[in-house]
Amino acid sequence: MKALHRAPLLALLAVTSCGIPATGVVEAGGPASGALPLTPVYFVENGRLVAMPRNTGRPGDPTDALRLLWDGPLAGEGGTDRLDGLTTELPALPTAMALPSAATDVPGSPLSDSSGAAGSSASDTPTAAVAGSTMTIRLPASMAGLSDLAVRQLVCTATAAYRLTRPSALSLTAVVSGGGHLVRMSDARCPAR
Repeated sequence: MKALHRAPLLALLAVTSCGIPATGVVEAGGPASGALPLTPVYFVENGRLVAMPRNTGRPGDPTDALRLLWDGPLAGEGGTDRLDGLTTELPALPTAMALPSAATDVPGSPLSDSSGAAGSSASDTPTAAVAGSTMTIRLPASMAGLSDLAVRQLVCTATAAYRLTRPSALSLTAVVSGGGHLVRMSDARCPAR
């Protein structure tokens, strides 16, 4: 009988002797966080689209993904042997065209057409907005004559970014307008990431 009365005391001694403090919660830094998902940005290699992962503070924002696309291929991206093969079909934006600031739109809210850049109007900035299963990509009026491959770069980059935070089995239809373009394309035509 004495052994049964000592069992709780022995268990308490075992727990306290293993180094577990009896102080409660101990603060040890900030909250745990994971890595942000990489945004696939589509460039051209040997006449076909290739997704290159890029870091962004705003995963899921198609307008931010378009900004990454206009940055072009980066040095060393995809390995040094691939750099010479990665290109873009998109023309350079005139320096007067400011791409949207990453601080303009709030993630999770409908994307706006405002660029947030002083002295710049919505028509000067590539933007993307989604309503239901349709994404509208608006190009600056000065951006005319894009090739089919350039339009696919835009659509695949913007829709892939949107799907990062909103995965769905349904395809998105992208409407590219502006610069004399009016193109409808399903993201089902985009290569797998």
